Amino acid sequence: MSRRVVVTGIGWITPLGHDIEQTWQRVLNGESGVSPTMIFDAKTFPTTFSSQVKDFDLKKYLSPEEYEAHKSVSRQAGFAVAAAKMAWKNAGLDQFGELDRTHAGIYLGGGEGPLDFGNFAKAAIEGWDYETNHLDSKRWAEVAAACLHAETEAEQDPNMAAGHISTLFGLEGPSFNTLTACAASTQAIGEATNMIRYGDADVMISGGCHSMIHPLGVTGFNLLTALSNRNDSPTTASRPFDRTRDGFVLGEGAGMLILEELSHARKRGATILAEIVGYGSTADAFRITDIHEDARGGIAAMRMAIQDAGVSLTDIDYISAHGTGTAENDKIETKAIRGVFGDHAPNVPISSVKSMMGHLIA
Repeated sequence: MSRRVVVTGIGWITPLGHDIEQTWQRVLNGESGVSPTMIFDAKTFPTTFSSQVKDFDLKKYLSPEEYEAHKSVSRQAGFAVAAAKMAWKNAGLDQFGELDRTHAGIYLGGGEGPLDFGNFAKAAIEGWDYETNHLDSKRWAEVAAACLHAETEAEQDPNMAAGHISTLFGLEGPSFNTLTACAASTQAIGEATNMIRYGDADVMISGGCHSMIHPLGVTGFNLLTALSNRNDSPTTASRPFDRTRDGFVLGEGAGMLILEELSHARKRGATILAEIVGYGSTADAFRITDIHEDARGGIAAMRMAIQDAGVSLTDIDYISAHGTGTAENDKIETKAIRGVFGDHAPNVPISSVKSMMGHLIA
């Protein structure tokens, strides 16, 4: 029989707030975190707004010694470190001196780190031989060595957030990343749950982080025609399941959970916030940028999770949808929900937090 897994800590860094209380209150108020993009000058882009984490300062979450060790983090890894520190404290693990760190690990969802766009462009332009139309490797090496920095380039690795967090807390157990785009964080939580269920760990930090609000990220999604272009009304641009939806709003942030084996949590007197009872993961095996029109992947994953949990359809009283606000996603996601819940589907409330904080991608 597999072991039970509970949630004992939460940490959030979001466009709605830098802590649990502020973010949750603004969600309850239905407030939007969307505003004109300030991270870079986006005024000439087709989409000039995004859902940004404003005024973030990693120093506020770490001791001076910790900050010195982790100050080189990328923007998205910084969000992850802060959210993990918050979740660790929320779980009371900062006051627990008996943790077996060989049975404590991390499983994060994430994606590619931000490029050092300006310096890469400088190296490419100055290292290009325009007469031969080829890269002058010697010149490239000289320019790159002068303007690119080893730590900065290393931080582009999507595994770095997990590495920083493992180091911060001295976690010597499993350490994994999943890079499955929009499903990454949920998948990470599900896989971390299974690691505890089957005895590979007693405590796992799990969740995800991402930030694609940079020129290449915005350009890429604009080329895919995936972003809303409601530049005159950014706070109401993200409209999941609305008939006037025209695309998603790019966001950024991090969310972390402390997952713990039930008896381990009880033994140390932890406050139990929730239990994870079911998980399902599938692939459409369709196109890179599209979900299958018959919704087969979503249907299979939900059925798998429901079966894993041992609950009935009528036990489920809320669905937190992917709900991107694109024409195809919302239509096919609705088809998947109807495919699983049938006549009961209209009785289950559905919403998407992307209406308030945008699409954080991972």
